[in-house]
Amino acid sequence: MKIVYALSISAILALALPATAETPLNGAEFDAYTQGKTLYFNAGGMSYGVEEYLPNRRVRWSFMDGACKDGEWYTEGSEICFIYEDGTGPQCWTFFKEGSSLRARFRGDPPGSELYEALQSDEPMQCLGPRIGV
Repeated sequence: MKIVYALSISAILALALPATAETPLNGAEFDAYTQGKTLYFNAGGMSYGVEEYLPNRRVRWSFMDGACKDGEWYTEGSEICFIYEDGTGPQCWTFFKEGSSLRARFRGDPPGSELYEALQSDEPMQCLGPRIGV
């Protein structure tokens, strides 16, 4: 009898709780969160890259190798898309606020393959100058 009672209470509580659905950040929310920051991202527990968020939706990206590329971002539906100076075309991501940091999923990638914000700074990125040589 006690087991049935406990299960009934659990079922009622489950129905009373709101469903938690992932809600992507819109452009204004993304801009408000990132503006003036440098965010370091990890994937699968390893460093992936760093991006500096500049005024007017401009960005600077690096794969942590000192080589930086400038670009800009725009919204496309619920995604934040980036276009960089190297002409690789739009790279679109869905960003989610997770606690006090961001999580990002690349367009078409399955859940579990996200990038996670590992660190944030107010300091600008360190970029190497252009490669010169023979």
